[in-house]
Amino acid sequence: MSATPHQPTVTEREARQVAEAAREQDWRKPSFAKELFLGRFRLDLIHPHPMPPEDDVQRGEEFLAKLRDFCETKIDAARIEREAQIPDEVIDGLKDLGALGMKIDTKYGGLGLTQVYYNKALALVGSANPAIGALLSAHQSIGVPQPLKLFGTQEQKDVFLPRCARTDISAFLLTEPDVGSDPARLATSAVPDGDEYVLDGVKLWTTNGVVADLLVVMARVPKSEGHKGGITAFVVEAGSEGVTVENRNSFMGLRGLENGVTRFHQVRVPAANRIGPEGAGLKIALTTLNTGRLSLPAMCVGAGKWCLKIAREWSAAREQWGKPVAFHEAVGSKISFIAATTFALEAVVDLSSQMADEDRNDIRIEAALAKLYGSEMGCLMADELVQIRGGRGFETAESLAARGERAVPAEQILRDLRINRIFEGSTEIMHLLIAREAVDAHLSVAGDLIDPDKSFSDKAKAGANAGVFYAKWLPKLVAGPGQLPRSYGDFNRHVDLSPHLRYVERNARKLARSTFYAMSRWQGRMETKQGFLGRIVDIGAELFAMSAACVRAEHLRLTGQHGREAYQLADAFCRQSRIRVDELFGRLWSNTDDLDRKVVKGVLAGTYEWLEQGVIDPSGEGPWIADATPGPSRKENVHRPIR
Repeated sequence: MSATPHQPTVTEREARQVAEAAREQDWRKPSFAKELFLGRFRLDLIHPHPMPPEDDVQRGEEFLAKLRDFCETKIDAARIEREAQIPDEVIDGLKDLGALGMKIDTKYGGLGLTQVYYNKALALVGSANPAIGALLSAHQSIGVPQPLKLFGTQEQKDVFLPRCARTDISAFLLTEPDVGSDPARLATSAVPDGDEYVLDGVKLWTTNGVVADLLVVMARVPKSEGHKGGITAFVVEAGSEGVTVENRNSFMGLRGLENGVTRFHQVRVPAANRIGPEGAGLKIALTTLNTGRLSLPAMCVGAGKWCLKIAREWSAAREQWGKPVAFHEAVGSKISFIAATTFALEAVVDLSSQMADEDRNDIRIEAALAKLYGSEMGCLMADELVQIRGGRGFETAESLAARGERAVPAEQILRDLRINRIFEGSTEIMHLLIAREAVDAHLSVAGDLIDPDKSFSDKAKAGANAGVFYAKWLPKLVAGPGQLPRSYGDFNRHVDLSPHLRYVERNARKLARSTFYAMSRWQGRMETKQGFLGRIVDIGAELFAMSAACVRAEHLRLTGQHGREAYQLADAFCRQSRIRVDELFGRLWSNTDDLDRKVVKGVLAGTYEWLEQGVIDPSGEGPWIADATPGPSRKENVHRPIR
């Protein structure tokens, strides 16, 4: 694919360097997931389950009660699906409720909810309609409030946060027509001009962009005298001269989503609206996403709860061959999967959220694992619900109602959830992102050994450091508490969960050994083994989910909240998860990765073009990627602020 004339052309190595420079380099706090990938099962970092302060709980529960009433009485999900738009009065009602400011501090007019209750609120409103959940999440998790909270000046907070808390909707603009997860090729420019910057460029898939009042825009500042340059973040008024929303995009699901294409032509932005220093834009984006990513799995939890409710009610009512379909094993196994997975996913999200609130652990890997695992498992649960419902699962809610049956939007939830495997980092990108963090300890001591640009002396020094590190680390991977039959005995209650925790401990060490072996085998080529890295990450996600499920079960037992039932669900989940982990370990070394690469080369070379014969391509004409050449807009502005 050739670059458009204005598109920066970068090598693969340069692209990696840009991404690496944006990473948080240091680990200032402990991380359960980081330790897990290193073969150290630090149960003490998550057990006993952290508890929120009572006043946070009271404030959160009071808001949830108001939000539930609003969702039940003011949101017509069928209308949103039918009209492909959230009614203005619904958005105005959410503003009046304070839902735009759930995560904003009370001193700026927000509600000051914790991450835990913010996520519970998103799960609730997202179950009423996922497009509303996406609107609130994009506004607060990655829109203006979060980056300003972390990196904004006091003046910026004073100006923008009160607006975001009650009246103004915000959006986050990074993606471009030819730039997805490769920010090194970012083309939107911000040229310094006195006390202002002049923005030019086109942004794609701007969630909330159609109705937004404020935008967080990532643009490239050219290096010049007095300007460091680099990718930089700005707060931009959506109504500024030269800002045009050229299209409101429509999608497979989330029909109410206000997502568009936004063009900037000679847009003047005050330097005071720059977030952080020049060149810090990607770091700001990635840091914002550390906890921002938790909003997506939170809404997947809500979807899982709804799937479980429908599966239970339908499977009890529908009879086949003399008994409810739930009691046929083929259907029952699906219901068990939905129940157990919903329990575990809620455990992962609540645990990660509470750790984020306490700020005692570094949760960048936990949040990424939650997003990855939640989006994948959410889609599987919705797919299983459609299968359980059979033909009715494939039928729209509107059609069901028209012929006199309950309007259950099972096919809609499947369509709506599908984007979560792409939003805020696709599954494939999440695999690579998490894998990079998981091997950080190895690269910090041995990275220079596999870096072709390093000198012989650098490699010799790295070899000495690596020798010291591995001499201490490798022996610890041989044996551990997972081999002792009485380990984790505190989890032997109504059901014995201790074998599952011993399994996690043993397999964390096995995971670390496998990673080390792979690095020794492939060295500098390790980063190209994306299939292997993906399986490594998936194993870590399962082990994290098993740990969280067991800790949550014990927490619920201690607090008297369905402890016996929680233990049963945790046990079921762990047994299901262990089967997946064993399969993933087998596929680390027994797979078709090499053959797949050969087939791909053949496909792209046209070797198998004969296989495509005998069909009609209904696709329309046009370029694969729209032209994004800077310049004035030639389209009508479909920007629709809600006031």
